[in-house]
Amino acid sequence: MDDEAEILDALRDAGLIAPGEVPPMQPITGGVSSAVLRIDLPSGPVCAKRALAQLKVSAEWKASVERALSEIAWIRTVAAMDSALVPKIILAAPSRHLFVMEFLDPDTHPCWKPLLAENKADTAFAAAVGDALGRIHAHTANSSAYEHEFAHGDLFHDLRVDPYLLHTARAHPDRAAVLQAIADQLGKTRIALMHGDVSPKNILKGPKGPIFLDAECASYGDPAFDLAFCLNHLLLKSVWHREFAHRYAASFRMLHSAYLAHVDWEDRAALDGRAARLLAGLLLARIDGKSPVEYLQSQREKGFVRAAARDFLARTDLDVPGLHTSWCERIETF
Repeated sequence: MDDEAEILDALRDAGLIAPGEVPPMQPITGGVSSAVLRIDLPSGPVCAKRALAQLKVSAEWKASVERALSEIAWIRTVAAMDSALVPKIILAAPSRHLFVMEFLDPDTHPCWKPLLAENKADTAFAAAVGDALGRIHAHTANSSAYEHEFAHGDLFHDLRVDPYLLHTARAHPDRAAVLQAIADQLGKTRIALMHGDVSPKNILKGPKGPIFLDAECASYGDPAFDLAFCLNHLLLKSVWHREFAHRYAASFRMLHSAYLAHVDWEDRAALDGRAARLLAGLLLARIDGKSPVEYLQSQREKGFVRAAARDFLARTDLDVPGLHTSWCERIETF
């Protein structure tokens, strides 16, 4: 396949494998936007990632493969701040839209998503995620240099604003105005460096704390998006595994509190208000957007999330704690 050929050529060009050598390769599944492979080099396993032009979803969803540059730059930016938060890049091949990073063994670096599903993730780890995210945003806030380097508004629109908010608006005409307003505000806000995909599937629980993966949506914009994007998954998982709802609720509060402790670049209430509006929109987007969560299958589950999100979007008085309290009350009677 083309992805494997490009990755092998990049490894040969860098001298990591000999001409004609084809090391064992194994696809790593779970994502929709890139080809990701484990490659067993003579020196040990590595992980290669190459951006796809058409994402692996049922709807047509195309995006520039130049996003590989965004991810490489985001990893290097965060590594300069705290190298424990990201994998080490071994090889960057921007012209091939790929890079190679260290392979992190799942036995010692499990993914947060299955840990949440199995009730094995503690609230302290959720707090560590919020703390790390807050530190990244604080480090990059109000920086003209970072704003210039990560001026990827078009990419962020193609990967996040349109498929999540605007696609959902088309499915819900009576909520289209508020979703459009959220999208418009998101499109013009320039405050800090966003990761763009802070999801439990993209966070590993390493020996020293969280490790963030898949920053190909990285752009300078609204830090409230990253906060809302991550918190959204903790809400959705309480529908998926209602038996763990109280643990997810505690993780939600710990992550939110740890994050807010770092917000000194703007008024906390202002950021929290934007995050609540985004959270309402993203809840609906993960049901009726271009990338619905795969683990909510029943119409009852989808209807529950849809009804709650639509109600939240109709309100103008919510902050994140208020939205969460309302959500937890609904879960209790679901």
